[in-house]
Amino acid sequence: MQKIALIAAIAENNAIGFGNKLIYWLPNDLKRFKELTTGHTIIMGSNTFRSLPKGALPNRRNIVLSRKESSFPGTETFSSLEEALANCNNEDIVYIIGGETLYRAAMPLADYLCLTEVMDTPANADAFFPEFNRREWEVIEEESHPADEKHSHSYRFVTYSRRKD
Repeated sequence: MQKIALIAAIAENNAIGFGNKLIYWLPNDLKRFKELTTGHTIIMGSNTFRSLPKGALPNRRNIVLSRKESSFPGTETFSSLEEALANCNNEDIVYIIGGETLYRAAMPLADYLCLTEVMDTPANADAFFPEFNRREWEVIEEESHPADEKHSHSYRFVTYSRRKD
């Protein structure tokens, strides 16, 4: 049965972006993102696709949601999340990679949240991960990291699974 995971790096106030760019550049977060999503389907909004420096991400099935455009090189395009998911029936896990509007639409369907929680509140943000009731989720994996020469803030990788009770 298909599972849906939302994956994001979020600040303490749930900020995820500013000016169609990620707020944080955390090499270990990017490495984790690649490890988790490689070999799987990723679904993104058109602005998220445009923010990717080299376009479609390699070694993944890239799906872009857009009602207006249909030309996103190296991707498949669908007009709705429901249509995209219906075309992913054989997938074991599908990753939702942003942006804000797509995260909000997918949150009720999500089985997992794969978050990098950054111990910071940025001065500027215009895109946010949706609030979620932590009582509806259980932590199944957690790993803390201090700030270092490559990471300006401490952070933790947390994987949440939706509670079944």
